[in-house]
Amino acid sequence: MISNIVRTRFAPSPTGYLHVGGLRTALYNYLFAKRNNGKFILRIEDTDRARYVEGAIENLISTLKWAGLYFDEGPGVEGEFAPYLQSERLNIYKEHAEHLIKEKKAYYCFCSQERLNELREKQQKEGLQPKYDKHCLGLSKDEVEKKLADNERHVIRLNVQPGENIIVDDVIRGRVEFNSDVVDDQVLIKSDGYPTYHLANVVDDHLMKITHVIRGEEWLSSTPKHILLYDFFDWEKPVFAHLPLLLNPDRSKLSKRQGDVAVEDYRAKGYLKEALINFVALLGWTAGDDKEFYYLNELKEKFSLERVNKAGAVFNVEKLNWLNAEHLRKKENSEILILLKEELSGSKYKNQNYTDEYLLKVIEAMKERVIFVKDYLEKSPYFFETPGEYDESVAAKRWKDNSPELMKKLVEKFQKLENPVKEDYENTLKETAAELEVENGDLIHPLRLAVSGIGAGPGVFDIVDILGKEESIKRINKAIELIPQSSTIKS
Repeated sequence: MISNIVRTRFAPSPTGYLHVGGLRTALYNYLFAKRNNGKFILRIEDTDRARYVEGAIENLISTLKWAGLYFDEGPGVEGEFAPYLQSERLNIYKEHAEHLIKEKKAYYCFCSQERLNELREKQQKEGLQPKYDKHCLGLSKDEVEKKLADNERHVIRLNVQPGENIIVDDVIRGRVEFNSDVVDDQVLIKSDGYPTYHLANVVDDHLMKITHVIRGEEWLSSTPKHILLYDFFDWEKPVFAHLPLLLNPDRSKLSKRQGDVAVEDYRAKGYLKEALINFVALLGWTAGDDKEFYYLNELKEKFSLERVNKAGAVFNVEKLNWLNAEHLRKKENSEILILLKEELSGSKYKNQNYTDEYLLKVIEAMKERVIFVKDYLEKSPYFFETPGEYDESVAAKRWKDNSPELMKKLVEKFQKLENPVKEDYENTLKETAAELEVENGDLIHPLRLAVSGIGAGPGVFDIVDILGKEESIKRINKAIELIPQSSTIKS
């Protein structure tokens, strides 16, 4: 009997990195369980040994935990339905397959690969859907027993009855009907003794009391096979919900050919887990309003399968970038400080000692201008090193013939300041401009170029204040010396 407590599961195969589509499946299962005070289970479907990748299980678990999707049961979090690795449950599948054989709902198949290939080619030439022809179902009991005694290579197949209507009631897609004539006598146990996805999936979902099977649309065509298995075992079926495909901007199926698809790729690029979870949640689901910014706890309260769309969801990186910037801005500066220190520790500035006070000023100055934490280094390197080059186009436009003399005068004024703050630098520049009878901009623009090497960024007085009086003067003097020498100016 299915549990009266909502139980969902994420059941990935350890064949490599976690696809963003897999993250969405895991997220929706997690959100639905939490929204309904249920349990979220992680099960590893590792029965396809040819595709097994060493270390993939550990990577999957690490990535889920990084994203904040902690499972209630699974590898390392053992519950009453352990083990949660299918490779450790082989006897369970074998027993259930043998039960189906006794009930004549499954049978042994000894056909060689050569025969199966010939059958497929013949059916294709005749315009028929390739499927097994039940040849071995006609073997006598004695023939089967002899072949088994001789250890002949074999599989176990499901005995699908023709002419039956198979109904899938799907929360997202409604009623979907299939005719059993198009359902193959699928293999349940492979010749290596391992179960196929279909048998292991159904057996485990039943034994682990999974109430809701929430998975990608690509599994919808397999669901009739699963329905038959539930019926053959006389088991109650879970609720099915098949999620829409993820699409590239050109509406082709999301693939690595057109960009990154692994969660680890986005993590390495500096995307925040909060932003990625927020973005993935909106790939096929909406709360029914215009809100797009969510934290995980808010999603737990809002999520429902009824609000999941049928249509494919376009993976829009620009929207992901926007969400990342929004989530970063909404963090406390003290939290960004921790992230910035991590970024610095892996950069060329790792051996430099910056005070927390200094870094917090940098964070505040650049907060509205960054998308990623790494942008603090990439968009404002002048906070971490003296410019060695000056933007050529900015120098050509902003560094006039009189700029060196104006900057020398400004240096004189700055040197007289004692313990200056931002307003002191601003007032001094304005006073200097008035005294020299020039526009404020005639001093502001070359000053920005001198201290930062570029022509954009936060307010120039913020930059000077953060760098401090001595460092700013040193940079102005260096610019006076270098900028007229056009061969050293680089764009």
